[in-house]
Amino acid sequence: MNNFNDISAYKDESFRDSIATVTKEGKRKWIYPVKPQGKLYEIRKILSYIYLIIFFTLPFIKINGHPILQFNIIERKFIFFGSVFWPDDFFILAIAMLTMLVFIILFTVIYGRLFCGWVCPQTIFMEFVFRRIEYWIEGNASKQILLDKQPWNNKKILIKSIKWLIFFAISFLVANIFLAYIIGIDELFKIISEPVDKHIIGFISLLLFSTIFFFVFTWFREQVCLIVCPYGRLQGVMLDKNSIVVVYDYLRGEPRHKFNKNETRSKGNCIDCGLCVRVCPTGIDIRNGTQLECINCTACIDACDGIMEKVGLPKKLIRYDSQKGISQNERKIFTNRTIAYSTVLGLLLVSLAFLLVGRSNISTKIIRTPGKLFVEENDGNISNLYNIKIINKSYQDVLINLIPESNFMKIKMLDKNLIAKAQTKAEGLFFILYPKEKIKKQNTQLKIAIYYNGMKKEIIQTSFLGPIHKNNLIKKQY
Repeated sequence: MNNFNDISAYKDESFRDSIATVTKEGKRKWIYPVKPQGKLYEIRKILSYIYLIIFFTLPFIKINGHPILQFNIIERKFIFFGSVFWPDDFFILAIAMLTMLVFIILFTVIYGRLFCGWVCPQTIFMEFVFRRIEYWIEGNASKQILLDKQPWNNKKILIKSIKWLIFFAISFLVANIFLAYIIGIDELFKIISEPVDKHIIGFISLLLFSTIFFFVFTWFREQVCLIVCPYGRLQGVMLDKNSIVVVYDYLRGEPRHKFNKNETRSKGNCIDCGLCVRVCPTGIDIRNGTQLECINCTACIDACDGIMEKVGLPKKLIRYDSQKGISQNERKIFTNRTIAYSTVLGLLLVSLAFLLVGRSNISTKIIRTPGKLFVEENDGNISNLYNIKIINKSYQDVLINLIPESNFMKIKMLDKNLIAKAQTKAEGLFFILYPKEKIKKQNTQLKIAIYYNGMKKEIIQTSFLGPIHKNNLIKKQY
């Protein structure tokens, strides 16, 4: 008999040479998962409905008339809970993305691919929208298999046409909401309500997104998780023996043995019914051990618990646990890895909070106009020409005033009223005038106070170029 204290003693690793959705000939093997049932599935269903409600309603929620969330990649403008982020805020977005990445790594190290099975949009839409509609129209897994094996008769054409029509309608709806997150719900309504020729690009985008979603959920399906998604590939380097994942308790389950009624169980608890394989949406056998294809959806846990209850054996033969929890009955979350990742995550969160608190909705930059030297005015003052650039990220127009902070300094605006419109950039030109006799060196540092709508907000320091002096006598003039 095998020594089941060693996992390698019973596992045949040859299954890792291929994936469950591809035949030996390299052709696509269609997955017909049995409809899951059980406590965890019901919890996932409730969470999925909450997620779908949030997904479909967020684009309609506004703060002071503006979207609560918007990811306008085209204009490089991002809105998070009413705050607008522009390209000059890239460093904040970079820190935020790095923080999210470290959080995902930490979460995966501890809890494995839990995100994929419980929160991922691909899983939510596939398992709780499209798959449930498919069960409703075509029937359970066995009926779907029989239908696909049938020749194309009138009944099959009708059933498939109804399913595909509903799938495309949902894909079109999802595409509309997805586009609303990019361009805003108001702009989306314009595309929908106004003539197509006024929004050709928007209309093409809708059709393109609809086609992609239809293709993914109708045909590509689990291949997104197995082939396309980079997170699934990274799981192999992030998991360790302490990670909490969906695992099969081989110590209890092996050796497998078919169940006979009224028997006294002397062998392993696994009755080799195969239901854990048949309910898996990626077609794997969890009894082979942790696999990259496993999305931790818990369908196999519910299936196994149901069987164990029927045959009178203890539940949790398949459960959330770690490899060490199975082999050594040892569960340790706070390892050196998790402590290190937690420390980095904490530092990033502090940095991100500091940047967000110190961030201003209006940023102003002042630079000397490139290629321009100083000019001596008729009144004896030396003048320099400057460019001012304002990015107004707020939702209100802002009047910009420049007030000298340095002694003897004067400012002459070329634009009488410099106004930065809401959500736009503004530029202007102005002169700084400084008495020639007060200039002591070629570069003089001067300070300018910036007022937004009459309120002093910041002080900017800039350099003033003047003639070279020696004993207050001008040796060179321009």
